[in-house]
Amino acid sequence: MIDVIRAEQPDLTLIVATAYMQEAAGFDRVIVLDGGLVLENGRVTEVLERTGAPDLEAAFAHLHQPGSNRPPVVIPPRQATDRPPVIRAQGLTRRFGQFTAVDNVSFRIEKGEIFGFLGSNGCGKTTTMKMLTGLLPASSGHAWLLGEPVKGHDLSVRLDVGYMSQSFSLYRELSVRANLELHAQLYRIPIETRADVVGQALRQFGLDAVAEAMPEQLPLGQRQRLQLAVACLHKPRVLILDEPTSGVDPVARDQFWAMLGRVSRNDGVTIFVSTHFMGEALNCDRISLMHAGKVLAVGEPEALIRARNAANLDDAFVDYIQTAEGEISGAVVPKKVTALTAHPEQTTDAGRLLPRPSRIWAFAVRESYELLRDRIRLSFALLGPIILALTFGYGISFDVEDIRFAVLDRDQSADTRHLIDAIAASPYFRLETPALSNREPEQRMRRGDLDMLITLPPHFGRDMLAGRQPEVGLFVDGSLPFRAETAQGYLQGVLMQHYQAQQREVPEDVTADLPIRIEPRFRYNQDFRSVFALMPGTLMIIMAMIPAMVAAIGIVRERELGSISNLYTSPAWIGEFLLGKQIPYVILSFASFVTLLLLVVFHFGLTIKGSTMGLLLAGLVYVFATTAFGILVSSFTRTQVAALIASAILTQVPVLSFSGFLSPAAGLDGGEAVIGRLFPAFYFQNISVGSFAKARGFSDLLPDYFGMIALGVIYLVLARFSLRKQEI
Repeated sequence: MIDVIRAEQPDLTLIVATAYMQEAAGFDRVIVLDGGLVLENGRVTEVLERTGAPDLEAAFAHLHQPGSNRPPVVIPPRQATDRPPVIRAQGLTRRFGQFTAVDNVSFRIEKGEIFGFLGSNGCGKTTTMKMLTGLLPASSGHAWLLGEPVKGHDLSVRLDVGYMSQSFSLYRELSVRANLELHAQLYRIPIETRADVVGQALRQFGLDAVAEAMPEQLPLGQRQRLQLAVACLHKPRVLILDEPTSGVDPVARDQFWAMLGRVSRNDGVTIFVSTHFMGEALNCDRISLMHAGKVLAVGEPEALIRARNAANLDDAFVDYIQTAEGEISGAVVPKKVTALTAHPEQTTDAGRLLPRPSRIWAFAVRESYELLRDRIRLSFALLGPIILALTFGYGISFDVEDIRFAVLDRDQSADTRHLIDAIAASPYFRLETPALSNREPEQRMRRGDLDMLITLPPHFGRDMLAGRQPEVGLFVDGSLPFRAETAQGYLQGVLMQHYQAQQREVPEDVTADLPIRIEPRFRYNQDFRSVFALMPGTLMIIMAMIPAMVAAIGIVRERELGSISNLYTSPAWIGEFLLGKQIPYVILSFASFVTLLLLVVFHFGLTIKGSTMGLLLAGLVYVFATTAFGILVSSFTRTQVAALIASAILTQVPVLSFSGFLSPAAGLDGGEAVIGRLFPAFYFQNISVGSFAKARGFSDLLPDYFGMIALGVIYLVLARFSLRKQEI
């Protein structure tokens, strides 16, 4: 391709960065870099002449360590064995929609063998390896690992397999030593020998000098050695390495292969390694040549070269590909490249002030494709506003209706019965079971089952006839000031309408005043300050949204970074992984809850009238449930943006509409009540208001504690089934 471009545009300057010395040998001039320093600069022939090396790989080794010769990697011959194969594939096929990535692949790998998978990028090597480790289910065919059929959920086999992914998949937030210690725990290495095993791995793979460094600070070669050290840490019987030396310099590559040779021959480990370096393939006992999802040939490297009468493995591989594609002979000539040909408009940007619409359109098209592929984000963008509009329209209402009231009637006269019937006939009020004592309705109001208590004194009817304006007691739940004040106004309006209707029957008694005196008392918020009503609910809203959003990043971030493969390849259970991910967020969120509680008490002046320890315990259980919900969201989303959007919308909709923040939760009926009970905010709002305003004790609120615990467990169970130990 580069030759074609140069032929068409001889004046074009090409700057190519590569770690492949075979590619660099075809360039006019090379600059050799190592550790940020320029080691050599000149034409290829000049570099070879100055270093006295036969090729660029040897030249790089000489420049990397002046005065030293590059010893060849020598791996002793493998001792033949008659044991059953360690890995066997039969007719393995994997399809992604209409595309077949791996097509009817079959081979077998013997114990202690170094088996190479040779092929270009995108030919299906990685997909085949993932099917053999159970990370990816096969569309058809069969695979056996260590004599057992490969199953994605079989964790026992994972203890005998070490897997190294193509890209760096360890934890960048942990040091070299911490990564090894973490995987020692995952692979159940006994705690009494764990330190020795980690120390031995650091020495064996030459990492002891950088044990406390972060992976991002290491050169690529050392990062790959770290991944190999992790893969070998638990003494596996099988190593599966997916292009472990891609992008690594020749010296580091030789060191890596020398380690593989020792692991294979000294420890008897079977190694299945993929590569597109021909020199590495020659180090393997046998190789499989793969192209376009198919295995072209399997055998010893030298045997494959002889079978094609080729000068080297590179030529033999090209010949196998040409035969498979029906080519006659010769090199495959690329099609004429015209995309890089300069056009007049490409040279007119100098002095231009306005942006080019064509480029804006190109970015817009690319972003549109990305958006269309992200179904979660697309669904929330299209359906989210509709869901919110329906929720706000039906779930949020400032209408004060369905005011639940009870009456303590100490007179039991016809006048009191007419008065009670008049109130109950109003569409704004709902009559509950009559009160039998002063204490009983107080308990009902604490539980949130009652909004208002009306007490009618003895001799109410007689005082009415005598014109003495009997005093009617009115006790209103003031935890929601707007609702309480409106309920009082509604009651006065209903009573005025009732008595005016009676007075119209006796015109001479018509008066503008009520014939009774109403003495209102507001319970739980005697000062009638909105801050006392809003802050318990504000605490509920904040601790529903923030912990869920923070936890929702956890799993999906590992997906984007690739470190989720540590879960896929380790013997850890998904439940262990989920709980381990959740615990730090629970601790962090509970600390945030305590800080917020202190702010509410000392800055806003609220008093905890119930149990302080009960409220703290409720906060801990609440953040357990909300972080579990965030973990659930993270388990089925694929991007961090989608996780944030989903967790924000899915927490705020029920919190605002069905938790009791705007209207008493006990008054929710039908579907609203069902939806409310599916989210922990419903239960915590009752605890928060009960603790701050109603002096409710721990035992009174036990059902709400159990409700939040049950929801947290349900969320985690759903996340467990949503997250698989396989890629989809």
